[in-house]
Amino acid sequence: MSAKFQIDPSLTRYQSSGAVITLQQLLIQRYAAKTLEYIAHNRSIAGISGLHLSKMRGRGIDFEEFRPYQAGDDIRLIDWRVTARTGRPFTKVFREERERPVIIAVDQTHNMYFGSQVAFKSVIAAQAAAVFCWLAIDNGDRVGGLVFSDTEANLVRPKRSRRSALHLLNQVFQYNQKLQDLKDPENESLLDSDFKPGLASALGQIRRITKPGSTLYIISDFMTLDEKALQYLNQLSRHNNVICCFVYDTLEESLPVPGIYSITDGDKKGALNTHSGKARMRYREQFYERTEKMVSELDKLQIQLIKMRTNELVLEQIRKWIAKSY
Repeated sequence: MSAKFQIDPSLTRYQSSGAVITLQQLLIQRYAAKTLEYIAHNRSIAGISGLHLSKMRGRGIDFEEFRPYQAGDDIRLIDWRVTARTGRPFTKVFREERERPVIIAVDQTHNMYFGSQVAFKSVIAAQAAAVFCWLAIDNGDRVGGLVFSDTEANLVRPKRSRRSALHLLNQVFQYNQKLQDLKDPENESLLDSDFKPGLASALGQIRRITKPGSTLYIISDFMTLDEKALQYLNQLSRHNNVICCFVYDTLEESLPVPGIYSITDGDKKGALNTHSGKARMRYREQFYERTEKMVSELDKLQIQLIKMRTNELVLEQIRKWIAKSY
């Protein structure tokens, strides 16, 4: 089933922009997430049945009570001890568990501190993390995650509370702010630190808090997607619902029209010459080769992928992905 959406101009007020994000912008995503609430409650946004189960009692997971056997009940659920003690057949009633841990991994490494239109990749990743975080809270799930940079990582164990969500988002905010320090000449040594988590190391840490049946969102540009990271993804995807959010900028996808452009990393300035047609073509081919390789590897592991461009509304990109899950 496919669906087309028209962008609601009112949703643009939730869109973050610029090189850094504020804590207020992360908190306001709670109202943005509520625009997805109807879809999220009618079908798990993970796109896999069984992650948000019915509240109806039946043959589920958690024991609820004993009740007299009724015609049509599963005879396998008859409790013979209670039946023998009362002289009447009694059956066990279970309640299916609805609550599921949601783990959100957010990449805030120096590779993410880049953007040519609207917002940096690090900002888009932070906003997407906030939307998924508030969706999980509204669905009554436990929320936790991991925020990682080039020099450190912070693990937040999943809890079903607004305080847990705020703690995670505050970590996202703090790490996002630190990205500005990486462009400070006095702090260039940070990039040479012995502690470089990378995606593989981050996934290794996530395994410590991820229980079977969890939903795991990994939000990154996947620049460091190596064999070790794929190995961890394979292990995590066997018993969990893993969704990768690939954040990229249009300038990474293709070079601008022929010309000479001034570029900067916030410290040094340079010029970008895009007159060569062959260079533009090869640049575009390299991006698609990397992207297709990533898609192929994730398909083998049956991991869903959301592509997020920095110049499009985060909320609409998530909404379109939800629609494709139907």
